Amino acid sequence: MKLPKSFYNWTSILGSSIAIIAFFLIVFFFCVSILFDQGSSYLGLVIYIVLPAIMILGMILIPMGMLIQIRRKNKQMFIGEGMKWPKVDLNNQKHRNAFSLFVIISFLFLFLSSVGSYEAFVYSESNEFCGTLCHTVMEPEYATYQRSAHARVLCVECHVGEGADWFVRSKLSGLYQVYAVTTNNFPRPIPTPIANLRPAQETCEHCHWPEKFYSKRTKFQRNFLTDDQNSEWNITQLMKIGPDHHTQKLSEGIHWHINPNVKIEFKSADEKNEFIQWVKYTNTATGEVYIYEDQMMEPDSAFFADAKHRNMDCMDCHNRPSHVYLSPPDYIDEYLASGKLDKNLSFIKMAAMEALKDSYTTKDSAKLMIAQSIRDYYSQNHPELVKDKSKEIETAILQVQTAYLENSFPEMNVRWDVYPNHKAHLESNGCFRCHDDYHTTKDGRVISKDCNLCHLITEQGKPDSLEFAQFGKSLEFKHPVDIGTDWKDYNCADCHAYLYP
Repeated sequence: MKLPKSFYNWTSILGSSIAIIAFFLIVFFFCVSILFDQGSSYLGLVIYIVLPAIMILGMILIPMGMLIQIRRKNKQMFIGEGMKWPKVDLNNQKHRNAFSLFVIISFLFLFLSSVGSYEAFVYSESNEFCGTLCHTVMEPEYATYQRSAHARVLCVECHVGEGADWFVRSKLSGLYQVYAVTTNNFPRPIPTPIANLRPAQETCEHCHWPEKFYSKRTKFQRNFLTDDQNSEWNITQLMKIGPDHHTQKLSEGIHWHINPNVKIEFKSADEKNEFIQWVKYTNTATGEVYIYEDQMMEPDSAFFADAKHRNMDCMDCHNRPSHVYLSPPDYIDEYLASGKLDKNLSFIKMAAMEALKDSYTTKDSAKLMIAQSIRDYYSQNHPELVKDKSKEIETAILQVQTAYLENSFPEMNVRWDVYPNHKAHLESNGCFRCHDDYHTTKDGRVISKDCNLCHLITEQGKPDSLEFAQFGKSLEFKHPVDIGTDWKDYNCADCHAYLYP
């Protein structure tokens, strides 16, 4: 079977060479990734996107070269009578061979293109593609996602969801993201909340739908003090996620906010919704409407002109459902509770807190300065421990460094206070953005700050001297370090948000 004479030109030969080489490279890398279980996000990018694009480019060059060759031999194709289309006569052996070759190659090309397009689609929807391809940009989100409760949920199930319209939007947005990463033109950290995020009702509620009622649950928390014994301080809370009995549905409890008969709207002047000055409550069943305004920071005409209006949904409290960055006290407590950090090493909590007070610009400098700070703390304050526990101190240094790098990413300027978690109220105001006793209506209704609205403290204190509440009742909160009644007069974040600047 001979190829048409018009094929024999440098453009077509170059195109066929490029297409053949790209094809065999695709097959080779695909076999390597399957047979030897080798690969990475970059190999997937090469197999399913880069090499197929090069192969298609080579195949486009083949007919282009042939057309140029024909034009050179027959310049009258574009003058006089107009362009003359090629004639195909299947009774002619040469025409029949060329046509058969064209059909076979076209079929193979379309078949391989369809398979490649599907694989490219699957790959572009994978967690590996989302989390590791743009390593520096996505490292913080991917690292925390892998430790989250949603670690088995695909990124695209929340960030894209179902339907062609949001799929197209995500791919168009992705084009700009590729450009931004390629040109190194992106903010550090990436700002949140993400604009135009798909409504929670279309993503979160596929699993966490309002009709699925949750009863109360117990939360047991272990904390450690900064004394010589790293004394443990425990607190157990009964979280009022839902009502006392499932038949009451969403009539009370924390998730009352998503009661289908209740509509909560709010206005906030800042992008992160940290300062909510106006809240509107509407009961669609009874027709009741109440408007609450912050009496400490009263909204004025300028506020209403600039503030954004939002209907409250899951994301206004659960704004970090899969990407939580713990503060230094929290992740050191977790390491002490799990045994990764030896709680029998005197003053290790204090030494770690001293080392983590500073901000660092790179991972290497962070590791270096954390190690130096902990060694200096012990040598200056407890030289006897340096002599007797030097090995334990060095092991502890490695664990503190690991804990830091799991929650802080200096190259992206990401750490716990960059993305506040609104689900709680320790390091950010969270619940207290509205529940602060200052949001009131004109007739005196108040959004209460009463802790017992959301949880009851059933146990608290050191393990050997725990206080217990009577069944159905709550203990009054006792601060681990005696600060009098200041915890009643101020929000938790007024102190805790500034401990580690």
